[in-house]
Amino acid sequence: MGAKIGIDLGSTAIKIVIVNNTELIWKKAVPTAPGQEALALKLIDDGLADLSIREKDIEGISVTGYGKNLIHNAHTVIDEVSANAWGVYLLSDKKARTVINIGGQDIKIIRISETGKLNDFKMNDKCAAGTGRFFEMAGRILDTPIYDFAALADNADASVNLNSTCAVFAESEIVSLLAKGTKKENIIRGLHESIARRIAGMLGNQEIEDDLYLDGGSANNGGLASAIEDEIFRDVNVLSYPQFTVAYGAACSLM
Repeated sequence: MGAKIGIDLGSTAIKIVIVNNTELIWKKAVPTAPGQEALALKLIDDGLADLSIREKDIEGISVTGYGKNLIHNAHTVIDEVSANAWGVYLLSDKKARTVINIGGQDIKIIRISETGKLNDFKMNDKCAAGTGRFFEMAGRILDTPIYDFAALADNADASVNLNSTCAVFAESEIVSLLAKGTKKENIIRGLHESIARRIAGMLGNQEIEDDLYLDGGSANNGGLASAIEDEIFRDVNVLSYPQFTVAYGAACSLM
């Protein structure tokens, strides 16, 4: 087997994938922590052991993400936006043309050519409000796993208006709402709607080509995808493993 490995050293999580040709055959993620290279190499060892692949049979290692220069034995380093574009393009059967990526510390709007290349991208110019780290903060304050957000938002009987574009001020808003007795469900719906409005503003008036995809770990929160759909009046697609698309794109860049 000619295994290719993709490493995405993100700001909140380290993601590793192993692919055979373009088939994703193994994946795993751990929270980002000091000693990122050692953590990544440990994940690779886990994957090779699980798949009974010998180290000498690895055809290449490609690394991307904020910590992409920390892996010294990588064969290729690729920027995370290009890796994101290529990964979503391949995993969507070459349908994706626009990607909303919610990373640990930023939001990106990525436009993809018909051949899977990066056309252009836009990044939010605000602080971490609406990013993966922001969701982690909200989950901690609300004492609720992020994976439960979608179901709770569906049970909301109203929506609160969250105005802060700064994560620190948004945190204060959430704490204040809880102190006033506002229902957790209504706060979560308000969070989703606030982030959807921010993303709609980033998309602007430019025509969105079919198809539109949401990815990053926050895409596992189905309530967010629904809120974006309601805001922009467009279908939003989510792949099966949206947090691994960048690592997958890095691995497939070796082909």
